[in-house]
Amino acid sequence: MDPKALSRPTIYVISDATGNTAENVVRAALLQFGHQSAQLRVFPQVRSRERIDDLLAQVPDDALLVFTLVNHDLREHLQVEAERRQLPHVDLLSPLLYRLTEVLGTSPDGIPGLLHRMDESYFRRIEAVEFAVRNDDGKNPVGLHRADILLVGVSRTSKTPVSAVLAGKGFKVANIPLVHGVDPPPELFALPPGRVFALTIDPGTLLSIRRSRLAQLGMDGQGAYTDRHAVLEEVQWALRLFRTRTRWPVIDVTRMAVEETAAEILRQRDLLLARP
Repeated sequence: MDPKALSRPTIYVISDATGNTAENVVRAALLQFGHQSAQLRVFPQVRSRERIDDLLAQVPDDALLVFTLVNHDLREHLQVEAERRQLPHVDLLSPLLYRLTEVLGTSPDGIPGLLHRMDESYFRRIEAVEFAVRNDDGKNPVGLHRADILLVGVSRTSKTPVSAVLAGKGFKVANIPLVHGVDPPPELFALPPGRVFALTIDPGTLLSIRRSRLAQLGMDGQGAYTDRHAVLEEVQWALRLFRTRTRWPVIDVTRMAVEETAAEILRQRDLLLARP
């Protein structure tokens, strides 16, 4: 073993979660000591008195204990035992929790791992948003099986904005545009209940939305896309498809805000997934 390693002090980082927060704080503090170094030993998921006692039995007298324990009883037990053994120790959380209790007027929950859970939730949402972008408007048919939710409907039935709202909640969403007279990808028909949702809309409302969209783009509103009769036929064809060839839930978005549509999809999804 390197003699220099033997001479370095050891810092024991004890946490009831991942230990990442405490370790990062210690490393940031060590940077202020230039070339001086210390050995770090991180012990995560410490959530019982027995585990604390086992760890303290391994700690040499010249080591430093640094801990982040949100449970008051465990924190107090570690402090008492460290003082009894005259071990140097630093409680990173207690001073902050005490001041926050004064400022906020309420006690902390004492639930370990909340920050880690928040991080996981955040990255899950980011991944879902990226998935929605990659699978918007039928861009990636081969990835449909990976979607939590698939939306189908004719053009301008709010598929993309609804996908964005659901992705913000952490769901991987793909959406497929229906083209009049063209069958959807066959993979859709093989998916289990609770995965595919069909969106429909009043033909008159759809016609108005399409014409407004083309006007915003400075484009001519001629053609089947904005022809009253063609739009009516398109919507009716999609409804026939939904009712005769699928068991997909059909949601009418005519008078619904995007957030309302997303909430209705999740409500129906929960009902379908709860069925035996």
